[in-house]
Amino acid sequence: MLTAMRRFAFILGWFWLTMAALPAADGKIVKVLQHYLDAQGRHTRSPSLYERDAYQAYLRKNPDKRSALRFDIQWRARGAEPSQLKLRMEVRGSLAHQDKPLILEQPVKRNPGLGRWSSVALEGDAFKQLGEVVAWRATLWAGEQSIAEQKSFLW
Repeated sequence: MLTAMRRFAFILGWFWLTMAALPAADGKIVKVLQHYLDAQGRHTRSPSLYERDAYQAYLRKNPDKRSALRFDIQWRARGAEPSQLKLRMEVRGSLAHQDKPLILEQPVKRNPGLGRWSSVALEGDAFKQLGEVVAWRATLWAGEQSIAEQKSFLW
């Protein structure tokens, strides 16, 4: 009788330790791409990567042709409720106050055909007041817990 109770206590303790060792939500931000958009909302004129890079160089040299800035973020998340996931971009600009970054948040949407890419855009007056991007940090959140982060060199 005593050995059966010890076995039961051992199995129960093992079960609780195993459950405590399971990771909660886990995530990763794989890549962050920064694209300027023109007045028509385009970041390229054709689907070619070469054309995209050339058009981005053109927009960098001609600030008057820019209308917005978009961050395209590739992310992964395991063990998190999809409806609770959100992306947060914190951006510091040359014209903005450096102590308080501009914060952009957006819930993520899973697109099975496109992998896990989401976009966060900075438009209008906020884009004009930011100036050139100096530094940025992208974080992936599951509810109130940050599960992944990627930041620029100067962050």
